[in-house]
Amino acid sequence: MSKIKTAFFCQKCGTSYSKWQGQCYTCKEWNTIVEEVIQKEDKSTWRTASSQEKTKSSKPLLIKEIDTTEEIRLNTNDKELNRVLGGGLVPGSLTLLGGEPGIGKSTLLLQISLKLPYRTLYVSGEESQKQIKMRAERILPSSENCYILTETKTQNIFRQIQEIEPEIVIIDSIQTLQTDYIESSAGSISQIRECTAELIKFAKETNTPVILIGHITKDGTIAGPKILEHMVDTVLQFEGDRNHVYRILRSLKNRFGSTAELGIYEMLGNGLREVENPSEILISHKEEALSGTAIACTLEGMRPLMIEIQALVSSAVYGTPQRSATGYNAKRLNMILAVLEKRAGFRLGTKDVFLNVTGGISVDDTAIDLAVVAAILSSNEDIAIEEGFCFAGEVGLSGEIRPVNRIDQRIQEAEKLGFTTILVSKHNKISLKSSKIKIVLVSKIEDVVSELFG
Repeated sequence: MSKIKTAFFCQKCGTSYSKWQGQCYTCKEWNTIVEEVIQKEDKSTWRTASSQEKTKSSKPLLIKEIDTTEEIRLNTNDKELNRVLGGGLVPGSLTLLGGEPGIGKSTLLLQISLKLPYRTLYVSGEESQKQIKMRAERILPSSENCYILTETKTQNIFRQIQEIEPEIVIIDSIQTLQTDYIESSAGSISQIRECTAELIKFAKETNTPVILIGHITKDGTIAGPKILEHMVDTVLQFEGDRNHVYRILRSLKNRFGSTAELGIYEMLGNGLREVENPSEILISHKEEALSGTAIACTLEGMRPLMIEIQALVSSAVYGTPQRSATGYNAKRLNMILAVLEKRAGFRLGTKDVFLNVTGGISVDDTAIDLAVVAAILSSNEDIAIEEGFCFAGEVGLSGEIRPVNRIDQRIQEAEKLGFTTILVSKHNKISLKSSKIKIVLVSKIEDVVSELFG
């Protein structure tokens, strides 16, 4: 056994120090540095028959000699997860899934493990086997390929893995694991780093994909050292408001595919349902036309979505007008109101303005600016926008309507959902030859006003 060494680590950012101090120089946080005992032993954590043999050192190859055949992926039987991963799980990969407490991370992975046609080992360090069984019966009553193990020590987990020989391993969660070779509590920086390193070694040597669930901090970042996100191959974020039923799965890092894709789920009593056409859900179905609503065509990753923008403009009761935005950048709302006041001549300085993106989602795409303008003007004039109208354009500070990217894809999505007219920037280059939807080109806010209310 090697000599026992102690080190001091910042629990916030993972920076190591030789002695204790009150403030971390890296992240400027106070009282986050703790002492951890690092005990290194000359013991193996995971060994296979092939790895025990004398390994041959790799040789450099010319880039043209490297085999470029596409990696075989494992189908998860979940279209949304397959889309975000880039086509499925890659053998030997390590995937990290993070999200708010209670958002549905464990439910999502348990649901997937029950549906998988591969032998799957679901390791939980947070729940008992009876608790998992109760949730599994609610999601999918029977499964012949899913094994449940409640264990936190990595040595015991690897012992069970050698007996079962699973094709996929799911760990819930990485913060609950601990190894005998590090003398510190579970969830500490050194334990997370060492346990992840053991799982990476196992995944690469056996070609078995491993999925980890990770806790997140109050800032929304994945708990533990930042090196954890660098070690894994894929980092997924499960987002959503627990008060709403919709969840968004997006990729923050993906070595085997694009990070522009996202998946959408609906939380139900029997688990998470894949939402294949989210536009129909995010648009409310009204029996009568109401003022203050406009439909925007936005992009979430590579997927076009039609979302509903609601605005309410009323006279300010108090001296200072209120400006409130839900699901939209409040500073951008103030900018658009200033443009309408200065460039278009609308007197909104003495009025309260409330803006809401329906469905409980947050949108950063500037292409919804035009729909925000239309909804605000519709509520201000108390005139409903004609049914079948939608918008895709960015508003500039001089009141001009700026072009947005991938306009053809947005127009096709609007046409597919039955919209009859779409307002876009005059400066957009549209390559669609034939489309049933009417495309109205506008260059400034005055053109939008005359088209909607003129």
